[in-house]
Amino acid sequence: MTRLTGTTREIHGTVADGFEAVREEFAAFVAQEEPDYEGQLCAYVHGRRVVDLWVPGDGAGADSLYGVYSSTKGAAHLVVALLVQEGTLELDRKVTYYWPEFGSEGKGALTLRELLAHRAGVIGTDGGFSPQELADDRQIAERLADQRPFWRPGTAFGYHGLVIGALTGEVVRRATGRTLQEVYVERVRVPYGLDLFLGLPAVHEPRFRTARPMAPTAEQRALLESVPGGPHTLAAVAFNRHAAVPTDLELLPNDPLIRSRGPASVGGVASARGLAGLYAAAISEVDGKAPLLKEDTAAEFGQLHSVGYDVVARAHRSYGLGFQATADAWHPFLGAGAFGHSGAGGCQAFADPRSGLAYGYTRRRFAFPGGCAPENDRLAGAVHRAALTTG
Repeated sequence: MTRLTGTTREIHGTVADGFEAVREEFAAFVAQEEPDYEGQLCAYVHGRRVVDLWVPGDGAGADSLYGVYSSTKGAAHLVVALLVQEGTLELDRKVTYYWPEFGSEGKGALTLRELLAHRAGVIGTDGGFSPQELADDRQIAERLADQRPFWRPGTAFGYHGLVIGALTGEVVRRATGRTLQEVYVERVRVPYGLDLFLGLPAVHEPRFRTARPMAPTAEQRALLESVPGGPHTLAAVAFNRHAAVPTDLELLPNDPLIRSRGPASVGGVASARGLAGLYAAAISEVDGKAPLLKEDTAAEFGQLHSVGYDVVARAHRSYGLGFQATADAWHPFLGAGAFGHSGAGGCQAFADPRSGLAYGYTRRRFAFPGGCAPENDRLAGAVHRAALTTG
């Protein structure tokens, strides 16, 4: 193990030859952060781990686990990609072929492809979900089957932030007889020994680090408060802020019910090693195991499907199938077809098949302004430059 001392904090871990600049970039970022910063950074290139760094908090280390919010969607939709690849699911089948009840209220023509691209229009329910429902994908799916869409399915797209995993998970359950979480454990997590859980076993609870809420400056808080909103906007519905018990997204991973059940949209718990390892397994040979995805499958799921104005986020967004189109959405230096998913707390995870790069980043405190934390641009950029240089 090597250590690099920054202004106030030590960077723990190792980097491969040629990736020293990544460690320097991480140290430079940490030196500018608050004294209680805690995070992890991991990367693979062509299936070989080349970056494994962390800044420990009190009692934290390389194997600590953090709530990864929407980065959970990457694990969930890798399962969908595998099932499409083997022919169990077909992207251009109507959702009702697998799940007949979904066709109510004008949703009958929607295809699985459109569902994965955030085009269904069922971002939530009129009255919202209870905390217990939000932890249970089966209950979410049952409620949404009867829900009238918030826009005509297929005509627009908007982020189904808290429910997309329940919707696609119900398709998986109807097609296979098993939950998405069960398929993930059997096909992905256990074979690759990943510290990325969709349903955290009790034995691993001591490794979990509770999420800390955002700590904005006065100027940042003013910016957050200046964003127009209301209890019945699409964003409020999508993030369950209109419910009788509004969802506190910042502290959602601290709910033991969320952690134990692992809802496929937001309930994942992981280390940076787990996030990066997921995408390394998706695109590269790892420890003698063939890539989970064939090149054609990775290309289809990473291909741009919904690009432009997201009616929920009210901003430009880019989605592939279940994944974010990472190069357009976050990091334009990546190759075309890069796919992954950030998480609201600031974490990031993706694969760049053209460079063979798989990246994972976690942090404990919810980052301003939410979504992919700004430091990911400099950290992922440093890793990508090193990956291209070392070949």
